[in-house]
Amino acid sequence: MVREAKRRRAFPRYSKRVLCALLPLVLLAAIPLAGRGKDKISYGEGLIVNVPFPVSEVEQVVQDVTENGIIRGTKEYNKDEYVGGAKAADSSHVFGAWTEGGKVFYKVRENAIDPRNFKDSGDVGTLVVRYVVQPQGDKNTVLRIDALFQESFRRTVHQSDGSVESAEYKDIHDHLESIELMKQQTLEAQQERQEQLKKKKQNSDMKFDVGSDDAGASTSAGTQPVQLQANAAQPATTQPVAAQPAAPKSEDAPSALSQPAAFQPAPQPEAQSAVTLKPGQSLEEHVKELRKQIERVVKAPGAPLKSAPFHTASTLQSLPTGTEILIVISTPYWYGVETHEGQHGWMMRDDLEQP
Repeated sequence: MVREAKRRRAFPRYSKRVLCALLPLVLLAAIPLAGRGKDKISYGEGLIVNVPFPVSEVEQVVQDVTENGIIRGTKEYNKDEYVGGAKAADSSHVFGAWTEGGKVFYKVRENAIDPRNFKDSGDVGTLVVRYVVQPQGDKNTVLRIDALFQESFRRTVHQSDGSVESAEYKDIHDHLESIELMKQQTLEAQQERQEQLKKKKQNSDMKFDVGSDDAGASTSAGTQPVQLQANAAQPATTQPVAAQPAAPKSEDAPSALSQPAAFQPAPQPEAQSAVTLKPGQSLEEHVKELRKQIERVVKAPGAPLKSAPFHTASTLQSLPTGTEILIVISTPYWYGVETHEGQHGWMMRDDLEQP
């Protein structure tokens, strides 16, 4: 009995030591399990984002993106960067009918081969991206993007892991940022033009004031010979001429009939030019040089006028060879231009003749 009592007293001490030794091992085993839960890929969540742009601009950019012919965030082969051959569509059987308002756009790629980043995809089928644009006030827009892949044979629908939605939104966001940049640069260019016109007007007013002062001085100087000549034409006094002593004739005192050049209207000084010309350069040559800096001509065989500085942006119109355009914004690879008809857009530098 005594031995059993001693064993019972020793057992709690022994169990506590074992538990203390096993506790760190249990905690270490739980850490990878927690990490696995965080790294778990979620499918079918899509993307919903609030865009700080008006709905009209977002709709235009989304339409441009649906027409660019590519789906980003996935690929058919490892060497690819995206899936090409996509087309814009008004609807798709892969998605159900949208009934929650807003404007809906679709981009469809038929016969896509095992596109990446879709759950358990491994067959040929239809790849579809849906964009829903909904207004939120006057200056904000809610954009929703979802992507699905449906197999052609089994009609099984596979959900995206979010890669397609994120990549497509980045493309849309970059387009919107470029448009905003173009607006700011266009506004700055307009303000600069107004400042230049204001300075030209001020210079013109100063020239006019200088000319008026010179004309007034010339007029006052020109009246003196007339008065002198009038005095010379008055009849002589009643006293006899001989009674008056003859004034000594001096070469330094000219007669009233032959006034010096100082009484003639003084030539106006030439107004100072507001344009700095190079030595030996005429004003016409200077104007031609300025035109070369802001004007360009479209190369053969013509070039597209894009809505944004991207190859995938929609084409506003095709400009024929020899079309003259005005440079508004200059970037390393693109020009923001304006046609003679007032159409604004973007053109590649390589599509234009360089001075």
